[in-house]
Amino acid sequence: MLLRGLTWLVLFQLLGTALNHLFLSVLPGPIIGFVLLLAYLMWRGEVAKPISEAANSLLRYLPLLLVPPAVGVMVFAAEIAQDFWAIVGSLVVSVLLSVMFCGYLMQRLIQRQRRRGTPQ
Repeated sequence: MLLRGLTWLVLFQLLGTALNHLFLSVLPGPIIGFVLLLAYLMWRGEVAKPISEAANSLLRYLPLLLVPPAVGVMVFAAEIAQDFWAIVGSLVVSVLLSVMFCGYLMQRLIQRQRRRGTPQ
């Protein structure tokens, strides 16, 4: 089961990489594959057991993805310190825009639920 789920995940990544090389060089191949996997799962309406098992087994290793950025921050600390206020400003602006967009989207979803008569 685990091997079958990993095969599905790798196939979607390979399909995304192929589409990246053939048509869409702006987006990375794994991102295209992830969007295709999301579309497939939404079309199917459920997550198959092999894919779920493979994804859950990979989640154990997710913290390892934080090691390279942490090393980069330590190595380039001087350069980051030079642009500290620009980084802080961009982070504050992006957080504010994200919060405003999420609030707006939540209000729209609440109104949509009320129109349908669905309880929250």
